[in-house]
Amino acid sequence: MAEDELSHRALAMLRAVAEGRAVMTSSCEPDLFIDGVPCCDQMTAHTLAHRGYLAVGADGRTAELTPAGRSALSVTVAA
Repeated sequence: MAEDELSHRALAMLRAVAEGRAVMTSSCEPDLFIDGVPCCDQMTAHTLAHRGYLAVGADGRTAELTPAGRSALSVTVAA
């Protein structure tokens, strides 16, 4: 995944977080769970967290979008 572009899978992960369907572990390599199931691509989840698109919420469990994550979802790509 290039620094300035997100894959369809990464965007789908961000949408799941935006919909309130995700929780995240609080560790140096945070794992993402969507609908109670471990995400199939933890490497992308780690990248999203390390690049500042995702963060663990105040409750220490809920995954939340950061301003960068919200911005990434608001961009529409022309076909």
